[in-house]
Amino acid sequence: QVQLVESGGGLAQPGGSLRLSCAASGFTFSSYAMSWARQAPGKGLEWVSGIYNDGIDTYYADSVKGRFTISRDNAKITLYLQMNSLKPEDTALYYCARCPYGLDSYDYWGQGTQVTVSS
Repeated sequence: QVQLVESGGGLAQPGGSLRLSCAASGFTFSSYAMSWARQAPGKGLEWVSGIYNDGIDTYYADSVKGRFTISRDNAKITLYLQMNSLKPEDTALYYCARCPYGLDSYDYWGQGTQVTVSS
């Protein structure tokens, strides 16, 4: 069955960095676009970034553009999100998702990894 397992979250100081990983299994990872989304306390789900299956085309929400970098390693069947220059407003539960029909379509999600940015 399809499984997505996020890791790498934690506590970071403002201006710091974290690297999230999403290990995929149960499907042909290299055939699917993937996205990261987040949900802050008391707020709705926010799409953060997406990457097409070839790993070349990447897209970002304006709120993270220039600070976050999405990448994938199809050989390792893993999706990444490098987060730099973190801000307190980046605090959220971060999810990876499989995108079957484009970056705004989701059919499977991971359980999420918590990112907290605080001094």
